[in-house]
Amino acid sequence: MATNTADLLRLEQQLIATGTPFAVVTVIRAAPPTSTQVGAQALVDGDGVLHGWIGGGCAQTIVIEAARQSVRSGQPRRVRISNEQSVPEAEVEAHAMPCASNGALELFIQPTVPAPLVVVFGATPAAHEACVLARRVGLRACIAADVARPGEARFDAAALDRAGASFALIATQGDGDEDALEAALRSTVAAVLMIASRRKAGRLLETMRERGIDEARLAALHAPAGPAIHAHTPQEIALGAVAGLVALRHEMEQGAAIAQASAASVATEPVPRLPPCEALGAPAADAGRYVNPVCGMSIDIATAKHVVEYGGRKIYFCCDCCKAEFERRPECYLAGSPDDGHMEKR
Repeated sequence: MATNTADLLRLEQQLIATGTPFAVVTVIRAAPPTSTQVGAQALVDGDGVLHGWIGGGCAQTIVIEAARQSVRSGQPRRVRISNEQSVPEAEVEAHAMPCASNGALELFIQPTVPAPLVVVFGATPAAHEACVLARRVGLRACIAADVARPGEARFDAAALDRAGASFALIATQGDGDEDALEAALRSTVAAVLMIASRRKAGRLLETMRERGIDEARLAALHAPAGPAIHAHTPQEIALGAVAGLVALRHEMEQGAAIAQASAASVATEPVPRLPPCEALGAPAADAGRYVNPVCGMSIDIATAKHVVEYGGRKIYFCCDCCKAEFERRPECYLAGSPDDGHMEKR
């Protein structure tokens, strides 16, 4: 696990190199008592694992879920975890501080989402120019041969899916058009663009129908690949195709943003609130265990370090914060039966 700035930077570079999404979480406000400071950073990877330190475990589940949502949306966000009375701010996602220490945190979450991958079919000058231009406009791009394994067919749908491609650009221009188009349409790419005239595209559509490609999948084909710019040179042809890629990328991103905003408007809380100390589903007391009366966490009596004797009984806690809170107001936590499983008789 990354524990310092150098480790986090190395981890970021590794994730970027492998095209793995992640989010960096930065503490922008810390009100004591907290175990962090302004400027502290952590990274939440694609598996929801937090690397680094931005405070105690009480807030980590909130932070991890907020980071994962930020990665899904591709949008940064501010998160406040506090029990302080404050004026709501539209751009700040507010959560109650679940820890009994009652400190406050405010964090900025910046997601890094890999650019869509374009796999270009063909060995033509336009294909190579399209790769170069696609990278210059912020897309990842490679030639289909670069993602194929030894022994695979020249054009293989499995290679596209294995690479995680979002788009396929067919730039074969007469050298294997049908096979390249079929492979792209049989893959899971979101869209297939083809450098071809409308007349040629119409003929290829008929061929795809004969090869068993259904109409729903044929709707993913965009041919010609981009706007009409009266291109003549390979560079101009590639420019038109990449313009089509850029337009499709933004259309899809806008559609995803609208869908997410619609879903968020239905949900009352984008990130679920947690009870104190993240004690969701704490098991009932059993032999050798008991439930912390302050936060509800299940405690192993044999290893408990925070113990109070009260009314002739031993009461166990998960941390100093819960212990101090109990000592301040014991009557609030012992309102139920003294034999409710929260305490051990001496």
